[in-house]
Amino acid sequence: MVTKTAITAARTNNFVYYWCMFNDKNHSNVRGTHAISVSELNRQARTLLERSFLTIQVEGEISNFVKPSSGHWYFTLKDNKAQVRCAMFKNRTQFIPPPQQGDKVIVRAKVSLYEGRGDYQLICESMESSGNGSLQIAFDELKAKLKNEGLFEPQHKKTLPAHPSHIGIITSATGAAVHDILTVLKRRFPGLPVTIYPTAVQGDEAPAQICKAILLAEIHNACDVIILGRGGGSLEDLWAFNTEPVARAVFDCDIPIVSAVGHEVDIVISDFVADTRAPTPSAAAEMLSPDQQQFISKLSLLKQRLVRQFQHSITSSKQNVYYLNARLKHPDQQLKEQSQRLDHLELRFKSAILSQIESRKNRLQHSGHRLTAQSPQQSLVRKREFIESLKLRLIQISRSQLQQQNLKLSALAAQLNTVSPLATLERGYAIAKDDQNTIILDASTQKPGNLIETQLHKGRLRCRVDEVITE
Repeated sequence: MVTKTAITAARTNNFVYYWCMFNDKNHSNVRGTHAISVSELNRQARTLLERSFLTIQVEGEISNFVKPSSGHWYFTLKDNKAQVRCAMFKNRTQFIPPPQQGDKVIVRAKVSLYEGRGDYQLICESMESSGNGSLQIAFDELKAKLKNEGLFEPQHKKTLPAHPSHIGIITSATGAAVHDILTVLKRRFPGLPVTIYPTAVQGDEAPAQICKAILLAEIHNACDVIILGRGGGSLEDLWAFNTEPVARAVFDCDIPIVSAVGHEVDIVISDFVADTRAPTPSAAAEMLSPDQQQFISKLSLLKQRLVRQFQHSITSSKQNVYYLNARLKHPDQQLKEQSQRLDHLELRFKSAILSQIESRKNRLQHSGHRLTAQSPQQSLVRKREFIESLKLRLIQISRSQLQQQNLKLSALAAQLNTVSPLATLERGYAIAKDDQNTIILDASTQKPGNLIETQLHKGRLRCRVDEVITE
C-alpha cells in the first residue's frame, strides 16, 4: 500500500501546488522496481490535481453540450487556442437554465481527473453568462416584479416585538446557522423559549419546505417572531431564498420575520420582503434577544428602588402613628366636648323648628289669598263677562261679513245680467230656431217654406220662410 509521507507546499498566483513523495510499506522508495496500476496512477493524479488547485473561475465558449436523463451536464469549454472537458452534476444544474451551443460563460470549478478514462476535466459548481449571470438576471427580474407589486413597501412591514416571549427559527437543523443562533441566545438570554422548524435550505426541495415551515409556524402560533436564515454560500447555494414562493410566503406570514441569510454581503429576495433584515444569523439573534446582564442590572436597580420605597413608607407610617397619638384625647374630655356639641345642636334644632313654623304660616296666608282670588264665584263672573264680549264680537263680525257678501252678490248679479241672453232680448234682439229646436246662425241653411220659431223678449212667433237673403 502506498501512503503519503511528506507534503511541502508553495503558493504562486493564488494556487497551491503540492509535491508529494510516496513510500510503499514494503519498500523504501517508489523509484525502485515496484510498479503501480493504471487506476492507482489515475487516482494519485486526480488527488494531486484536486489538491493543487483551489476553486477557480474559467471563461470560455460552450460546445459539445450533452444533457443525459440523469440531469448531469457534460460539455467542452474552449477558446480560440485550447479546450477542456467539463462536467456539472444535477445538484448544481437545477438552479440555472441549460446553456446553448456557442454561449460564452464563466464557470466556477475545481480541477479534477476522470479516473475511468484518464481524462483531465473541470467539475463545475456554478455557471454564469459572460457579463451578467443568468441567476443574477433571474434575481433582478423577480426583484423588479415583486417591487412593482408593492411587496417591499414599508407600510407592509410588521413591527418586531420589543421583548420577544418566544422565537421561531426556520433553518437547517444541522447547519452552522442554527448553532450560531442558539449560541448567541444562550449567551444573552438562556431562558428565552425557542422552537426550531427544520427545513432544507438548499436544493430542489428547499423552497417548498421553507414555505411549509412558515405555514407550520403560523398554525403553531407559539412564537411572536421568526428568524429565517442559513449560513453563507454562493448565489446557487442561497437560491432557495430568491424564489417567488418563498418571497410570497414571507410576505403573507402574520408573524414578523427577520431574514438572516448568508453573510453581510449576501443579499437575497427574502431580505427585501421580510419585516427586517439581519446581516447574519448571529446578528438576528443579537437583535431579538434581550441582554440578561442588562436585565440583571435593571432588576438590581428596581430592587434598590423598592427597598427605598418600603423604607420611606415605613418612616411615613411611623410619623403618622405619632401624629395620631398626639391627637388622641382622654375619654372624659371627649364626653365634655360631645356634650357641648349636643347642646349646640339642640339650640340649632329649636331655632330651625321655629323658623320652619314661621315659614309655614306665611305660606299658609299666601295660599289663602290665592284661594280667595281663585274662588268659583269670582271665576264664574269673569267667564260670563268674557262670554258676553265674545258674543258682541261675533255679532259684529257676522254683520260685517253679511254686508260684504250682499255687496259681492249684487256685483256678481249685475255682471251676470250684463251677459245674460234675456238682457239681449230686452234690447230688441230675437233668437230664431228651426223645427229641430236648433238655433239658426246662418240664413243659407234655410229654404223658403221652412217653419221657424222666433223668441222675443216677451213671447214667441211661429213663422214660415218666404225668401232667403244671404247678403
